[in-house]
Amino acid sequence: MDSVVYQHFRKEEAPFIDQVASWVQDVEDQYRPYLSNFLDPRQQFIVESLISAKSDLRYQFGGGYTDAERKRVLIFPDYFEPVSDDFEIQLFEIRYPQKFTQLSHAKILGTLVNAGISRDVFGDIMTDGNRWQFFVEKSMVDYVTLQITKIGRVTVHLETEDYTELLIPKDAWQIEQVTTSSLRIDALISSVYNISRQRSKELVENGKIKLNWQAFERPDFELGLLDIISVRGFGRIQLREIEGKTKKEKYRLQLGILRK
Repeated sequence: MDSVVYQHFRKEEAPFIDQVASWVQDVEDQYRPYLSNFLDPRQQFIVESLISAKSDLRYQFGGGYTDAERKRVLIFPDYFEPVSDDFEIQLFEIRYPQKFTQLSHAKILGTLVNAGISRDVFGDIMTDGNRWQFFVEKSMVDYVTLQITKIGRVTVHLETEDYTELLIPKDAWQIEQVTTSSLRIDALISSVYNISRQRSKELVENGKIKLNWQAFERPDFELGLLDIISVRGFGRIQLREIEGKTKKEKYRLQLGILRK
């Protein structure tokens, strides 16, 4: 990978950039498609940035539905015409006693990860307020079915479903314009949720936030485009666009926000 490319991204993103470069090389050498695991929005942004410069290659994202956050990327030569089945994604519905208990995104996510299922092999977890569904790579269907029989203390049964049974997710991002002094995580949390900078810093340092679904404890870290931070007890924030600066040198940002 050209060393100039790394300058456009964070130092810690270099291993992922190298990984994408190896995918591209495989497609060019073998002249056949390559399908990735599920990627978060920031990773999708990096993929788009790297492959857009390759005029002889094409790419397409698929996450099971149009507004999916987590998606697989299919990289392919220009002769190839992808269809939805090429993304090899299976929809699961969680059957459980809805009258007597409640599930949550955190409980489902924790159960999947604790069962030894890597975060990059399953996609979005969705609810309409009662029903719960999630996407998983087809190669993992049998394993997931055998491993997941309880979520917390709740006995559950997983059923594969056709895409026609996809529920309409309850959660929807609200697009908001926010002005903030910095792209630091603690500054953005403070601006969005109207709490003190000190409190937002403590939330980060005390392990109450995740960056792109990974535990993170650096309040001074500067966010990049399409990063998502999850703040326990508050919701989620995604940096959609940096629109410029005000006369007082504050950032004007377009954010996607989920409030609890």
